[in-house]
Amino acid sequence: MFASLYKKCLNLAAHKSSKYYLAAVSFAESSFFPIPPDVMVIPMVIAKKTDFFKIFLITTIFSVLGGILGYFIGAFFFDIGIQVMNFYGYENKLIHLKNNLVNNEGFYAWLGILFLAGFTPLPYKVFTIASGLIGFNILIFILISLISRGLRFFIVSYLSYKFGNLFTQFMEKYGSRWFTIVGIVILVIGTIIYLTSKFYG
Repeated sequence: MFASLYKKCLNLAAHKSSKYYLAAVSFAESSFFPIPPDVMVIPMVIAKKTDFFKIFLITTIFSVLGGILGYFIGAFFFDIGIQVMNFYGYENKLIHLKNNLVNNEGFYAWLGILFLAGFTPLPYKVFTIASGLIGFNILIFILISLISRGLRFFIVSYLSYKFGNLFTQFMEKYGSRWFTIVGIVILVIGTIIYLTSKFYG
């Protein structure tokens, strides 16, 4: 099923209305759809390099809008949210996450997890729904989603624009590990900056 959906997304990237399909896939992936929009972003940018910034904006905006839908699914449609959590094997961690949010460490830990979910190959949709289920602050949720999703899709779009098929080969070979390492490095740097400012503040 996943292979079939992957191929369909690749075919949609070559369609004359590819930007509309990209918006739809970006929106759906943040709440329930299993195929990430990167599958469409890379070939679309390579095919039309002058549109790389527009493709980045479409992907980011609709991904965050889809994330907000995921949040509301978790907040107001508990049964649906739990089914998605079950599908990805995160249901047993939900109570633990909610209990941890009662203290500051849990709150900041969830910020970090949400950033990594938006930036790395972690299932972002699980964390959008979980954020609604545990009642995480929606404004902070939107801000972190904009930062993490925007950073991820800008990097993908820009490197596709700059290096074309070479970047495609690199992503096929190292994509998941590369995003995870970069995401963790960014998170560590952000944590150090925050702790430093708090210490000297």
